Amino acid sequence: MELRSGRVYSLTGPSGTGKSTLLALLAQWLKPAEGIIVVPKFSRAGWVFQNPHGSPHRSARDHVALPYLAQGLSPREADRRADSMLDTFGLLPSADRPFRELSGGEAQRLMLARGLASSPDLFLVDEPTAQLDRKTATAVNAAISAIVATETIVVVATHDLDTRDACTDHLRLQAPESDA
Repeated sequence: MELRSGRVYSLTGPSGTGKSTLLALLAQWLKPAEGIIVVPKFSRAGWVFQNPHGSPHRSARDHVALPYLAQGLSPREADRRADSMLDTFGLLPSADRPFRELSGGEAQRLMLARGLASSPDLFLVDEPTAQLDRKTATAVNAAISAIVATETIVVVATHDLDTRDACTDHLRLQAPESDA
């Protein structure tokens, strides 16, 4: 199978089928026991975990501006791009709020925005709506469907059918057949 840039892949299947393991293999954190995974030599992977973690006292803007500053942009340009990214994820009104004051859905969308600001070639998202109520999950799913970027491959591990439907392509893992 070949994953293509500009696509958002849902990765679904029952618990224990290896969704998180496949994400770790794609990130090259693990080596496959069998087969091969070919990742371009100079690719950058970004990862958004199930539980959003941020600096509690830093603003939403600061979280997204940091990757731009690391890329060498001036503080003014980093803030401008951060605001644009926050707007894409419906977070511009929260730009000056500290992370600790964000709701769960806002924090999760902020992590998606920060991850994309890092310009990854491969963007891995693990269970982004697992701990959210339906209304908040809907906002996160809308953010996921907005991720399609021409030079990014996005893989989202999920049990949520709405999250799956927010993606452009679907990969379903199955439990191995038992030898009994």
